[in-house]
Amino acid sequence: MTDEVRAFRARSTPFGSSAELGEPVLQPDAGSCHLREAASRPGTQHAYRAAREQLPILIWSFTQRFTNPGDQDKTGDTMELRDIEIFLTLAEELHFGRSAERLHVSPARVSQAIKKQERLIGAQLFERTSRHVRMTPIGEVLLQRLKPAYEGIQEAVAEATSIARHSAGTLTLGVMGAQMHDMTPVLALFRARYPSAELRFREVFFSDPFGALRAGEVDAVTTWLPVREPDLTVGVVLREEPLHLMVAADHPLAKQKSVSMEVLGDHIVPGLNGSIPSYWETAVLPARTPAGRPVRRGPAVATFYEILALVAAGDAVCTVPDEGRRYNAQTDVVYLPLHDAPPVQWALIWRTDRATPLVRALAEAATDCGDATGR
Repeated sequence: MTDEVRAFRARSTPFGSSAELGEPVLQPDAGSCHLREAASRPGTQHAYRAAREQLPILIWSFTQRFTNPGDQDKTGDTMELRDIEIFLTLAEELHFGRSAERLHVSPARVSQAIKKQERLIGAQLFERTSRHVRMTPIGEVLLQRLKPAYEGIQEAVAEATSIARHSAGTLTLGVMGAQMHDMTPVLALFRARYPSAELRFREVFFSDPFGALRAGEVDAVTTWLPVREPDLTVGVVLREEPLHLMVAADHPLAKQKSVSMEVLGDHIVPGLNGSIPSYWETAVLPARTPAGRPVRRGPAVATFYEILALVAAGDAVCTVPDEGRRYNAQTDVVYLPLHDAPPVQWALIWRTDRATPLVRALAEAATDCGDATGR
């Protein structure tokens, strides 16, 4: 036995070996149970024991011939995926005719493929008589090794095909206000990974934060947290930003450097129109101050620009995330830091039952961008 064969035999799974590289020991898995059943057949104990001894060497020889062009030239045989399919089908049917029917080939093609595999491995895989076909112990073990690998290949091809089919599709992202600008790193990574995908944007308003998503008009939405909807999945936090109080430029608070959330109890804030969960609204526009005083609601609004007009006229003050200050600076309003307000967190959300490959790809890009920045 060569050193290469000894090394392969020592590391071969599902076998282990003693310190002296003695008899391999089968691990207690489904394959070994199947083999023990095979070994219990009358007259097969000796063959089964021999198969356990020989299989690591035979598989090593098989893989060498499969991967080494020089050996292929010597034998004239190569192993193809179709040959493996034929082996696995015959192992199930134990009948050459039925196997040929399933695979839409001739019985002669099945016989030819099996004989080629037996030449490559150097051992008989099936016992054939005029009355039955039965797997040999070596064939039983080879089945347990090849079947998971073949299924893995099939799954990988199916997954790659699905990704390729969907990666050339369209992803529509719902954004609130200027959210698209704050997602630039995520969108750049997504586009780099899926250059064939078309990315579209649609504005989503706080008056109906989840409606377009549930209607299928967008595939995902950026929104502030928390989101506690049973039909929606919440991705990673995209970013955090402070909360500000927007007041008119001539408001008594306008000259303050910062204010407390408690001042909300002294002023009117806008009411919000639409289908808005109360827990989601109060995450940005509280119903009560930290001390428990109620925050009075005034005229109802449905868009940020309606809020801007109401505040500029001096009819209300309003808490807004920092993006309002960054993208909507106006001479007639002032944004005051709220020094005791928790930060606002933004995340990507999507319908749980419509997590398409492109939606998952965008979520993965968001996760990877967060990992890169340490968020």
